[in-house]
Amino acid sequence: MDLTSSIRNADSPHFYFILGELISSTDQDHFALNMLKLIDKLLPVTALTLSEWTLDKSNAQLTDIKPLGNAGDPADFPAPDASLPAHNPQLLKEVLEMEGSLLIRMNTRPKGAAGKGTRRAAHQCTLASRDGNRRCVVTLYRSPTHKDFSLSELSLLKNLSEALLPLIESYAQFSRQSSLRKMGSWMATLVTHQEPTHIHREFQKRLALCDITLSTREQEVCLGLLNGKTVPEIAETLQLKNSSIETYLKRATAKLGVSGRHGLTRWMVGA
Repeated sequence: MDLTSSIRNADSPHFYFILGELISSTDQDHFALNMLKLIDKLLPVTALTLSEWTLDKSNAQLTDIKPLGNAGDPADFPAPDASLPAHNPQLLKEVLEMEGSLLIRMNTRPKGAAGKGTRRAAHQCTLASRDGNRRCVVTLYRSPTHKDFSLSELSLLKNLSEALLPLIESYAQFSRQSSLRKMGSWMATLVTHQEPTHIHREFQKRLALCDITLSTREQEVCLGLLNGKTVPEIAETLQLKNSSIETYLKRATAKLGVSGRHGLTRWMVGA
């Protein structure tokens, strides 16, 4: 698809219909799919992923990555570990250091992206917006059967991003609010033995995603609080003093980049 055709498509009634669908779906689960449809109307894209990155107060360190969704051919998604910033340090560096409101870059293929028996996308392009200490990141993928992103396509994406990235920020806000409501529901219904197991699994996923290591005691204290227990109850269970529990909590939340029980809960849901 050449640039002239792309511009013509952007002026078509069908394009504006898809754009309207995207705008109206910022509070719905199929937002990523609608975005893929819109972009693919202008230039070939076989898959995309959406995520929100949270930095510390000084914007010098990544503290959390919250997946917001994906759409397209699963064969073009990178391997789970390959999508982490540790496998693409240059992208992480640029996202941390971005000063403007928009970053657009072509990615080299991350280490570990190729998987046995899987196709994996050969071409990637990342768009990122800056809003305080949060970054909304969109990664577009193309299969090996397509050419790499051209300069004219990157220019088109830059212009398109001025409309798309604010929508992603709205969707990220909706996702955070939805997660907080779910967490509130968890905390109110912790009456079975299965719930702590579920939270434990989610907690471990969050730690792995953020590449954070907590000691066994720090994890026990965090999980106890997330399961609705009080400090004295956790101290009794672990046969420790209340002050020791508070110390472990401070150590854990410092590593997570938050403060106190409330901060721990918000970190758990990516808020």
